[in-house]
Amino acid sequence: MTRLEALDVGVALGGRTVLGPLRATFAGGWTAIVGPNGAGKSTLLRALAGLQPLAAGRIHLNGVELHGLAPLERARHIAWLAQQGDVTGELTVRETVELGRLAHLGLMGTPGPADAAAVARAMALTECAGWTGRQLQQLSGGERQRVQLARALATEAPLLLLDEPTTHLDAPHQVALARLFRRLADETDPPRGVVTVLHDLAIALRADRLLVLQQGLIRADGPPADPQVQQAVESVFGGAVHVDTDGAGRPRVALALDHH
Repeated sequence: MTRLEALDVGVALGGRTVLGPLRATFAGGWTAIVGPNGAGKSTLLRALAGLQPLAAGRIHLNGVELHGLAPLERARHIAWLAQQGDVTGELTVRETVELGRLAHLGLMGTPGPADAAAVARAMALTECAGWTGRQLQQLSGGERQRVQLARALATEAPLLLLDEPTTHLDAPHQVALARLFRRLADETDPPRGVVTVLHDLAIALRADRLLVLQQGLIRADGPPADPQVQQAVESVFGGAVHVDTDGAGRPRVALALDHH
């Protein structure tokens, strides 16, 4: 199982520390990173992907310094989905998803049956198989987001780092995506590690683990049903949300509408 470790990691922007120092390990299961705006969630995810220069500490992938690995080797282990897709709208849906196979093929490789199968599986999982020949610029924001997720899945990397993957999605597709994360973490062979930055706490509470950030530091790290984790969520959002557990033992969240 792929293991990604942040070891005393710190990030500075404009001479100001915006993340860390912090330590965390990511392997299997579904981890949701939550916190208020400016907490450092996306910065942490970019650091874990090797896309953010570090002011301190190290990122290790299976015990090896992440920044010492070749980009293709890194991409075979870690699939990355940014908040905003960076693929040109002139590409078709299939061409976009096929980019996920570059980690295995390189720029000059010729796709084979295994690559076609990976692309087909990814498009089926994200329900975009019917748009094969359409250009990205013809799709809605939510549809493009599903295509970008399919591109990440087509990599078949054992670890997925997804920054706001539910952006632009309507409620049914947000639910479908949460179920997909659960399936990827539990049922695929081998299971994948899924790390998501999420603003929607109702979805985040379905994860195996919550990593609660505030001002660049970890305030809590554990299962959503842990009372201390729930208290940390309430605290970092200034009491504007209430988190508890229902009669069936499932964590739930509600806006504290009487909060002042």
